[in-house]
Amino acid sequence: MSPQEIIKKYERALASQDWGSVEPLMHKDVCVTFSNGTFKGLLDVKAVFESNFASIKDEEYSISNLHWAHISETEAVCLYSFNWKGVIEGELCSGGGRGTSVLVFEGGQWQIITEHLGPNAS
Repeated sequence: MSPQEIIKKYERALASQDWGSVEPLMHKDVCVTFSNGTFKGLLDVKAVFESNFASIKDEEYSISNLHWAHISETEAVCLYSFNWKGVIEGELCSGGGRGTSVLVFEGGQWQIITEHLGPNAS
């Protein structure tokens, strides 16, 4: 699978709100930065993803405007826009911003080792 296919699979996995679909796409040393902090390693990342999944019901998640800044045989860097909407505590909510994902090719597969999500630039 190519880095581009991994990001498409990642988008579908996030939309499913199923950690079991997300985890195989993550490197064991993954580091994720969200608006509420930076989470390092699979256990911390799993906890924050599952917390997000539990708090947002009927979530729709999408990634668009992908820009591949770098792709080599062992690393890839992708910048993109993300959007989500869902129900939080009974109210329809939505959000979005810019993301950066860094993928590495190890053990015959591509995995996300770093993801940084933040607000759109002003």
